[in-house]
Amino acid sequence: MGWTGFIAAFVGFFVLHSVPVRPPVRPWLVARLGHAGFGIVYSILSIAALAVLFVAADKAPYVPLWPEPPGVHWLVLAAMSGASLVLAFGLFQPNPLSFGGTRDSAFDPRRQGLLRWVHHPILAAFFLWSAAHLVANGDLAHAVMFGSFAGFALFGMWIIDRRRCREMGEDAWRRTTMRMHAAPIHLPRASVLRFGGAIAAVVALVLLHPWLAGVGVLWRFLP
Repeated sequence: MGWTGFIAAFVGFFVLHSVPVRPPVRPWLVARLGHAGFGIVYSILSIAALAVLFVAADKAPYVPLWPEPPGVHWLVLAAMSGASLVLAFGLFQPNPLSFGGTRDSAFDPRRQGLLRWVHHPILAAFFLWSAAHLVANGDLAHAVMFGSFAGFALFGMWIIDRRRCREMGEDAWRRTTMRMHAAPIHLPRASVLRFGGAIAAVVALVLLHPWLAGVGVLWRFLP
């Protein structure tokens, strides 16, 4: 593929993640596909675009920027464990302050658990994953890819906060966030199952890494 293929895949990935979610494109698509249909199609295309970008980064010319830091695999494991826990305890919760929440009408800012600190669990997990892999991959193509992902996640949190603040009204948005931050710690239902699911997801990612990313990592954690 070379640099041409990498640049094309890179641009395509970010176009896919910016154009379909912007008005008036998203309402037009939702009107024809339905909310569920839009979510399914968008998710499939996102995964496909990410896979193409991974392949393009691997095929791009290798330009070293920094050596792999010693013990960085433990940093990546810690970051991925944190990302899995953020998703396990942040998703499937009422969360009108971000996207990915469910039953937003049942939202109670006094009983939000992890959401009192992490308003955007999907983007927070995406940031942890990309930032850790940025440190571990010191060649130009992967640095551009993972660095852009990390910046995209941080910028996305800021954009969503601004959008929700505008939609809810600044006073209502600030009152809601303040009540969340002041609320006591509250664990969601089936916390043990969520924790177990997060750990199982990390183990699966380690075992499936050769097929997901083209390189095995299990041997790094063996004595």
